Amino acid sequence: MFGIPGKQAVTITPKAAAQITKLMGSAGHAGLRIGIKKGGCAGMEYTMEYVDAADPNDEVVNQDGACVMIAPMAQMFLFGTEIDYETTLLESGFKFNNPNVTEACGCGESIKFDEALAVK
Repeated sequence: MFGIPGKQAVTITPKAAAQITKLMGSAGHAGLRIGIKKGGCAGMEYTMEYVDAADPNDEVVNQDGACVMIAPMAQMFLFGTEIDYETTLLESGFKFNNPNVTEACGCGESIKFDEALAVK
């Protein structure tokens, strides 16, 4: 919807693709939908949910066996994002390297976008 012809909306690292593929296989779902909602101390939060089928307006990204669907209202916020999966001594989880983020809270759970992109 907000893409550039011939360029995927998001990229998925091999670690993230492996984790998404593992989750989809164990849960029996078609993919993972990523979205954005208002909330958190910086104003916006990422959402992730299992889905059995893409919505007709989802942007679908298939990479290395992983299927990610981007909800329509999140597409302009996520364009150009790299989705990674990190494991540290204390935690593991998906990390969004998003060039559209202007601020993030100290805990890393919520983000803020340029006012031009902000949902009114």
